[in-house]
Amino acid sequence: MPIVSTAALASVLAAFSVPTVVAPAVTPPAPAVAAAPCTLVAHHCERWITFGKGPARSMVYATYALDVANPNLTRALIMVHGAGRNADHYFETSTAAGFLAGALDNTMIISPRFIAGQDKPSANEVMWPEGGTSWRAGGFSPNNPTISSFDFVDELVKKLSDKKIFPKLTKIVIAGHSAGGQLATRYGMVNKVHNTPGVELSYVVANPSSYAWPSAIRPLPTGHANPVDADKAALGNDGEEVHSNFTFGAADAAKAPNFNRWPAGLENLAGYSAGMDTAQLVKQLVARPVTYLLGQVDVLPLGGFDSSPNAMAQGPTRRARGEAFFKYVNEKLGAKHQAIIVSECGHNARCVFTTDVVLPVIFPK
Repeated sequence: MPIVSTAALASVLAAFSVPTVVAPAVTPPAPAVAAAPCTLVAHHCERWITFGKGPARSMVYATYALDVANPNLTRALIMVHGAGRNADHYFETSTAAGFLAGALDNTMIISPRFIAGQDKPSANEVMWPEGGTSWRAGGFSPNNPTISSFDFVDELVKKLSDKKIFPKLTKIVIAGHSAGGQLATRYGMVNKVHNTPGVELSYVVANPSSYAWPSAIRPLPTGHANPVDADKAALGNDGEEVHSNFTFGAADAAKAPNFNRWPAGLENLAGYSAGMDTAQLVKQLVARPVTYLLGQVDVLPLGGFDSSPNAMAQGPTRRARGEAFFKYVNEKLGAKHQAIIVSECGHNARCVFTTDVVLPVIFPK
């Protein structure tokens, strides 16, 4: 048997050996990048809210998708437009405020649109009433009579409270200016979702023309305080006097026979609040957190000012009406609501909501 050298054996074995495979370097996945907020209407921030199984639906502007999981959001601001139904303008006012507050990355900002028939609704879009029990007061839709404007806000609260989508969202602020302020104050009193587990709701009421008073008592001016001359006092050194110079007493029913009917009071409740217990509504008004934002110079009958007898029974100007309502619910009913006179602002939502003192109210920590 021939002798095989060690070198030859090594050569044979090398020919049959399995080459060493070097695994390619693995690049770790890039961390997920949070979606940027949509802050301009031109960037197509529209989202649709479907009621029940549809097809009825309503549109909102929103900084983030409402059906995509987002663990970065910790709070939400629902901002309601005024009588002009210009949700786009209110959305951009709100995102401007969010930028100033440094809140855009962790806040869902929503501006719902309460359209009327003349606004050319999209297919299946719910329209809202302007007269009677209007969208400001929870009125039912004329083309979907089982859906009220307050149901629309309820749907938004329910979506924002879904912990599968927004696991860290714990605060919801419902705010509005002018007609939107009317919705905010009435919705704050009557809504059925305030005690939704896992979220805290608060209400910010800015410069509305009227409130739903919890009793037949109204402010009675004790001095000269008419809306024509009120601006002179508001701008002067004694600017507070004309708006606090009143007492409380029975309203003059001869001047305003329906002064205490809904939505100016709690009689003849209609729409979303029909059939509710008025004593319970008063308790809810007192217990729920509300902040009133009153423009220092919102004292002229401009911008859709309500001069009806029912509204005039609440005070001569928007600011006077807000101060009287705030004073009544706190001093007479024991509420702990807050009020801010927003310096140098009139009936202007952008002025009010982008003021430094207001930012912590609409973007609470």
